[in-house]
Amino acid sequence: MTKLKLTPADRVELAEWNDLVTSIKESSDINPMDTTAEIQARRRRLETDPESWFRYYFEMYCTSKAAEFHKAATRRILTHERWYEVRAWSRELAKSVRAMMEISYLSLTGRIRNVLLISNSLDNAERLLLPFMANFEENQRILQDYGPQKKLGEWETGEFTLRTGCSFRAIGAGQSPRGTRNKNVRPDFILIDDIDTDEECRNSERIKNKWKWLEDALIPAMSVSGRYRILFNGNIIAMDCSIQRAIEKAKDLKKKHGIGHVDIINIRDENGLSVWPAKNSEEDIDMFLSLISTSSAQKEFFNNPVSEGNIFKNIVFGKVPPLSKFRYLVIYGDPAPGESRKKQASFKSVCLLGKLKGTLYVIKARVFRGKNEDFIEAFFNQYSYVQGKATVYCYVENNKLQDPFFQQVLRKHLLRLRKKHGIPLNIKPDEDRKTDKATRIEANLEPLDREGNLIFNEQEKDSLDMKELTDQFKLFDLTLPYPADGPDCVEGGNRVIDMKAGSLEKTVTIKREKLRSLNKYRR
Repeated sequence: MTKLKLTPADRVELAEWNDLVTSIKESSDINPMDTTAEIQARRRRLETDPESWFRYYFEMYCTSKAAEFHKAATRRILTHERWYEVRAWSRELAKSVRAMMEISYLSLTGRIRNVLLISNSLDNAERLLLPFMANFEENQRILQDYGPQKKLGEWETGEFTLRTGCSFRAIGAGQSPRGTRNKNVRPDFILIDDIDTDEECRNSERIKNKWKWLEDALIPAMSVSGRYRILFNGNIIAMDCSIQRAIEKAKDLKKKHGIGHVDIINIRDENGLSVWPAKNSEEDIDMFLSLISTSSAQKEFFNNPVSEGNIFKNIVFGKVPPLSKFRYLVIYGDPAPGESRKKQASFKSVCLLGKLKGTLYVIKARVFRGKNEDFIEAFFNQYSYVQGKATVYCYVENNKLQDPFFQQVLRKHLLRLRKKHGIPLNIKPDEDRKTDKATRIEANLEPLDREGNLIFNEQEKDSLDMKELTDQFKLFDLTLPYPADGPDCVEGGNRVIDMKAGSLEKTVTIKREKLRSLNKYRR
């Protein structure tokens, strides 16, 4: 008998499977002495309470208390027999695990008969199906209460049928869903999980074709007159992606037929706090997000597919000339009224800027959310940094809406900090009328960046404030998908520098006779 040779990839997959099975067995201990009556009573009790059912049969996955958005999502998917839902949940919010437990509940209780699991490739779809298969095969609590589920002859990777009669099949995007009937039962639950890839989202035609396959081939495999649940799991990773199109479809279905729902849940709520603190603490979120770029964080954890370099493509760090070389420097501040430190609040920004031979240098930056006192303190810190090597002008943005704020709030802090530091620092309100923020930033700063004339101090490259400022430049777009308070501050300071340059230039007087002599047409 010829032995089947395993490839290295096969060995890795087998090891992963064995680890998964072992973990499931160890976390699903039972009392083998339970009577039939006890088992039946437990089933009846747990089936009336899905959350308790999840915690008992899937203890391995329920390591943190479910959040309210988890429970609400489960109520919707279990209650409605005809349903179209999009869960654009951030990473680390257990959207795949939640869906697995819900589908397992529905299949073991006889409420669904034919499940299709869809992902961006067949391999990923089969990988998505493995936890289902492992639990139905080796979860001791499921086996004790619902009986053995492995059905010989109908049990293989990517496709199997339970003894309860429910079938499961993994399908990769674009693969034909034909032949997916379970006897005479058409698919009644379709889970579409992480169907988008970054590569595909760069090509609108590929997204169009994938969506056409979903609507023309996959969903029509379900019964017109029967039950159907369609669940999309994924993140909004691009402006045009399958999840974004599914969101629009769900909104339309809700409006017309009341069967659609969109659930967009970020890692943090609108107040900047963890939506699932039982699992993800604020410290853990901050630590992890520091490991990845801001654009990646926005895409994967905040459903905000911002792209780097749409407007400001260079972001050059360089050496700042000696401060004594500058005729003058400007410290400009954008106050962002309010003192909220919430993650969604506007940023306060203070930047020390100088211009030499047409090049704008961002020498120091303070970009943060927090107290008004700290905002004024930043002026003193940057003023002290100059050490008298150049004349310094200080300005703060002060439009008509902000004027009372400057006079009543900021000025109070200014007067107190003058005494504290012993520095007679003056801050002049910038009362110039301004045009649209996004347009103004692009029009006045993009040409400088394009020509290599916008330089960020290389000595401040590792500063958290400078990193936030340059991130805001990188992610800047005219639609302002990400805060742009830092670039707005730089633009304001640059405008003041140019204004000062004009006012400080000496007036040149030319005699009429000299002017006439220079006119070739009068010779």
